[in-house]
Amino acid sequence: IERTLKAYGKSRVEFDVASTPEFLREGSAVEDFLHPDRLVVGVQGDRAKQLLQELYGPIVEGTFACPIHKPCSFPRPVPLLLTNIESAELIKHASNSFLAMKISFINAVADLCEQVGADVRLVAAGMGLDPRIGRSFLNAGIGFGGYCFPKDLQAFVKIAEKLGCDFGLLKEVERINLSRAEVVLRKLKDRLWIIKGKRMSVWGLAFKPNTDDLREAPALRIIKLLQREGALVRAYDPKAMENARLELQNATFCRDAYEAAEGAEALIVATEWQEFKELDLARVKTLMRRPLLLDGRNLYDKDAMLALGFEYLGMGR
Repeated sequence: IERTLKAYGKSRVEFDVASTPEFLREGSAVEDFLHPDRLVVGVQGDRAKQLLQELYGPIVEGTFACPIHKPCSFPRPVPLLLTNIESAELIKHASNSFLAMKISFINAVADLCEQVGADVRLVAAGMGLDPRIGRSFLNAGIGFGGYCFPKDLQAFVKIAEKLGCDFGLLKEVERINLSRAEVVLRKLKDRLWIIKGKRMSVWGLAFKPNTDDLREAPALRIIKLLQREGALVRAYDPKAMENARLELQNATFCRDAYEAAEGAEALIVATEWQEFKELDLARVKTLMRRPLLLDGRNLYDKDAMLALGFEYLGMGR
């Protein structure tokens, strides 16, 4: 912006350039805006610094009338970090890339757990008790998607390459994430041998619950891989069906989870919707041709599923 104004002879226009990266999550953006865990402000002059401190003051101190929590009991004050512009820009990329790294790390650990008989949920719980690590984003599964993580991961790698730095770590994070669909396919082939012509049910299409966003959704990668193998896919998602019809070819879109399960020789849980936790799973079993359930989000208790008569496949369990 600064270069553009100067290039067009606007150098005498009084302005300041600042960077205030957002850390909003889909499904809770309004709450995240009003109650952020931190605010980052990158400035190059005192005027912008003062203006933005005044602008964010009510959020930092919690002196505004919260429209979504009555009474509002969020902790105060909100940390406000003042940096230069370059640091603020990198904080956004680095934050999302680090969280993506945690997800890919625990997914790699999950594969190891399956080989040695460990339970990745317990491994993650033990790791998370260390305050230097924390429990968040250590949920093994079929990988991450959405707009932010893949975009920021790739942008960070490109920035590094442009500056002559080899950020091989993040390339591996992306490789592990994209390989999760192959892991799912391998698990299914180990049980079914042949995928071609078999009916596969997929519960969940959005990249995470409480959104209809399909961008980079792991479920889409899995479905397209299954279709290349000749599978007949039946899918259901509480919110993303309309978008899915634009993204997927030759899939059957069902009214609900029960309809999706009808006649299936395998059922894949791809998104951890609350709705899927509340289903009558005994009924689901009776609807399936073969009660093989691949729990891509470790949503269910393994022993309970086995007791119901399912063939249960978790991730890292």
